[in-house]
Amino acid sequence: MKKIWSYRLTGLLVIGYCLLVSPVRAQYDVVPLPQSIELQKGEPFTLWNDIVQIVAPEDLKGEAAFLQAYLKDITGWTLPIAQKREKGKTYIELSVSPKVKAQEGYVLTINKKGITIVGGSAAGVFYGIQTLRKTVVNVRQSQHVTELANHPSVSSATPPFNLLYPVVITDAPRFSWRGMHLDCSRHFFPVAFVKKFIDLLALHNMNVFHWHLTDDQGWRIEIKNWPRLTTVGSQRSGTIIGTNSDLDDGIPYGGYYTQAELREIVAYAAARHITIVPEIDMPGHMLAALAAYPELGCTGGPYQVGHYWGVYKDVLCVGNPRTYEFVQDVLTEVMDIFPSEVIHIGGDETPTEKWNQCEKCRGFFANEAFVHEALIARIGGVPPEEQSLRPADNYQAYFTERVFDFLASKGRRALGWDEILDGAPQDAMIMSWRGSAPGAKAAEAGHDVVMSPTTHCYFDYQQVKDTEFEPSRCGGFIPIEKVYRLDPAPDSLSVEARSHILGTQANLWTEYMTNEQMVEYQALPRMSALAEVQWTQPGRKNYQAFLQRLTRFTNILEQYHYTYAKHLWPERQIPNRWQF
Repeated sequence: MKKIWSYRLTGLLVIGYCLLVSPVRAQYDVVPLPQSIELQKGEPFTLWNDIVQIVAPEDLKGEAAFLQAYLKDITGWTLPIAQKREKGKTYIELSVSPKVKAQEGYVLTINKKGITIVGGSAAGVFYGIQTLRKTVVNVRQSQHVTELANHPSVSSATPPFNLLYPVVITDAPRFSWRGMHLDCSRHFFPVAFVKKFIDLLALHNMNVFHWHLTDDQGWRIEIKNWPRLTTVGSQRSGTIIGTNSDLDDGIPYGGYYTQAELREIVAYAAARHITIVPEIDMPGHMLAALAAYPELGCTGGPYQVGHYWGVYKDVLCVGNPRTYEFVQDVLTEVMDIFPSEVIHIGGDETPTEKWNQCEKCRGFFANEAFVHEALIARIGGVPPEEQSLRPADNYQAYFTERVFDFLASKGRRALGWDEILDGAPQDAMIMSWRGSAPGAKAAEAGHDVVMSPTTHCYFDYQQVKDTEFEPSRCGGFIPIEKVYRLDPAPDSLSVEARSHILGTQANLWTEYMTNEQMVEYQALPRMSALAEVQWTQPGRKNYQAFLQRLTRFTNILEQYHYTYAKHLWPERQIPNRWQF
C-alpha cells in the first residue's frame, strides 16, 4: 500500500508540474536539459517533406546523414541533403563556428525561415541534432496537441505536430567525461547489441564507452600474438546457478570479438562522437588469461576460467619477466585497435597472497637490477637500506608503474580503479568506485578523476524495492532519484580539485544480466538521470521537472525498442510478471 501511494504521489507531482509548463515550452524540455532555452516571438517553423532541406558542408556530411536518418525514423520522410540552400525551401542548416566557445557546445535556433545548429565542433553539432530529434518526438507525441492546434499561428490546414516554435537554445556540457560502462566478460553480448548500446549513449549526449573486455570469467578480445587467450580463455565450463550457490549449470559458455569486429565497433562509436575506452583488468581479475597461459601465474597452474563470481586469489606473477612481455604485447594490440588516448588497466581487487608465497616475486623485488631506487622510494615510502624487505602490498605499485610508463611511451594515458591511488604516478587517472571519497582524495592530490561510486553509479544494483518480479542482481538499492542527486564535483572540494573531476559514469556489471533486455532494463531510466548529472549545470536541475521530461523521453525509448523499468509509470506495468 505504501508503494502504491508513493507512486500516486509521484504521479500527482508530475501532473502538477505539467500544468505549469506551456505546450510550446514543453517541446524543448528534453533530456538532458539544455543550459538555456529562450522562447522567441514569431511564427513557427513547419517541418514538411516537400519544403525542407538539410544543408551542411562536406565536413559535416556524417552529422547531416544522422539528422536525415533520425527525422526519417520519426516522420517517415527522407529530407534531401545539400551543401547550399535552395531557393524557395526552408532549411535545417548545420555549421561549425569559433563563436561557439565550448568545443562540445552548440546554439540551436528555430524561426519561421529555418533551423540552424551551430556547433563549437562537429561533436557540438551532433549534440544539437540530438536535442532537435527529441524536440520533434516531443511535438509528435505531445499530450498538448489540442492546445498547440489552438495556437493563433496555426492554420487549420497544418498538422500541429509538425510545428516547431521560435526558440534559441544555447547549450554545452558540464563535464568532459560522460560515460557508461558495459561488462562483456561475465556475459558476452553480440556486435549488434553493442552498437545498439552505443546508440543509447549517443541519445543521452554521452561521449565515453568504457568497455570491460577481460576478467576471470572470460577473455573477449582477440590478441593475435597470444591466441590461446580466446581459444581457451574465452570459454568457461559453466556458470554459477543463482546468487548464493556453489553449483554451476555445467553449460559451456563463451564468445569473443575479433579484431575486425572491434575496429568496426570503434568506427561506429567514433561516428557518434563516442570514444571507446577499453579495459584490460590487471594484475588481478586475470584467471581467464592464466587458464590460457599458466606460466604467467605464481604457481604455474593448472587454472580454469572462472565459473563463479567474486574475486579469485590467482593473479599475474609480477616477479616473472614474461608477465611484462605479455602485458606489453596485449596492450600493443589493444592500442592498435583502439585510438583512445586513455587505456583502462583495472588494478582493482588484487589479492597479494600468491605474491607473498612466490619465490619469483620475492627474488625479483630483492634484486636492485630490476627495481630502481627512485621508484621504490616513491611508491613504497621505504628507506633505501630497507628496500629489499618491501611488503607484497607494494608489488602492485611497481607493476602499475611499469604499465603506466609503457603506455606513456606510446603516447597514451593509463586509467585505473581507485585501488591504484596509493603510489600512483602523478599523471595517473583515477576512477573512483569505492564511494566518492577516494576520488576526492585523488583530485585534491592533483590526479584527474572520473567519479563512478557504488553508492550512485552501479546500475547492476536494484532500482525497485519490490523485487518479486525483478531479475537477480548483486549489491544494494539505487533508485533513480539517488542517481539524479549525485554531484561529482561538490563545493566541498577545493576549486583546484574540482578542476580535476573530469566527469562521471555508471557501470553495468553483468554477472546477473544474461540477455540484452536485462542490460537495458538495469540501465534505463537511470541512465537518463545520469545524463543530466553529466550534462546539466546543478542550478538548472529539478527532480520533479526531470520526471515530467523523462515521461516524454520514454517515447523515443519505445520507438527504438529499448527495454526500461516502468515502476515510475504503474499504468504501463503488466501486473504479476517480469517487466521485460
